[in-house]
Amino acid sequence: MNTAAIRSNRHKLLILTALVLLCGLGYMLVEVSFSNPKLFAYAMKLRAPKLIVMLITAFTIGGASLVFQSIINNTIVTPCLLGMNSLYTLIHTTVVFFLGSSSIIASNANLSFGVDVILMGIAATVIYSWIFKKTRHNVLYVLLVGTVLTSFFGSIQTTLTRLMDPNEYDSLLNTLVASFSNINSEIIVFSLILLAAVIFALRKELALLDVLTLGKEQAINLGVDYDRCIRRLLLGVTLCIAVATAMVGPISFLGLIIANLSRQLLKTFRHTQLVLGSALFGMIVLVGGQLIVEHVYSYSVPVSVFITVGGGLYFPYLLLTRKKV
Repeated sequence: MNTAAIRSNRHKLLILTALVLLCGLGYMLVEVSFSNPKLFAYAMKLRAPKLIVMLITAFTIGGASLVFQSIINNTIVTPCLLGMNSLYTLIHTTVVFFLGSSSIIASNANLSFGVDVILMGIAATVIYSWIFKKTRHNVLYVLLVGTVLTSFFGSIQTTLTRLMDPNEYDSLLNTLVASFSNINSEIIVFSLILLAAVIFALRKELALLDVLTLGKEQAINLGVDYDRCIRRLLLGVTLCIAVATAMVGPISFLGLIIANLSRQLLKTFRHTQLVLGSALFGMIVLVGGQLIVEHVYSYSVPVSVFITVGGGLYFPYLLLTRKKV
């Protein structure tokens, strides 16, 4: 990649960063009473945790989705297409069905977050590691198995909700839709510590992403322990997706949108730039979208609905343009 292209990408990333700052300032300051210090402090106390959660969610989903695409060497597949969201809804439904919405696991936000991360991390790592090994990273087989798993998890979840007490179902429904309304500040600290630990533990594997995308044979010839790197990166991806989903709920297609927008804008194979671009796009989408939801639609439609609709339209576009290449 020549110097001019690198400089151009840096300028693009600076523009995206400026847009993120603009969206963040808009979210924090729009319709805020500056004349009343108490009201201003109260608004900041409510909005600051939401903004932090949106930034964390965008970073985890954006980075994890792009790394996941590089692992399987395909740009149209993200973890949400392999049943991660269905797995999340199944875990929550199972907890409420067997233990009740008033149980300590369901009612305690910190404990519920920990259970989500642990169960999703273990289940997804075991299932997807086995899938990739058996299918030899064949994208079509991976997608097929992912579709079957989504239907399987969804069928069990639907059966449990039909047998569930209606009052329990009402309390469950609030946790199955992505929301930034009720944020626990303690979860923010826990998630930041976990993400920092994941990044630190996988720092060597992340530095090898540019080499891994060359293919298994090329990576092995360059001295990379390919299978070990893939397993460790896959664990990191599942933990990141689990953190984001456990914090705000399932957001389908967000990773697909922002990862591909980053690739199309930057047109590079350098993962340091691609991951940063994907995270910045995610921050713009979530923060800007939540700003519109709160001040234009008055909370009548959650931001996840717009992302799902946009992703549903964007996915066929990627398939069609991919065929033409």
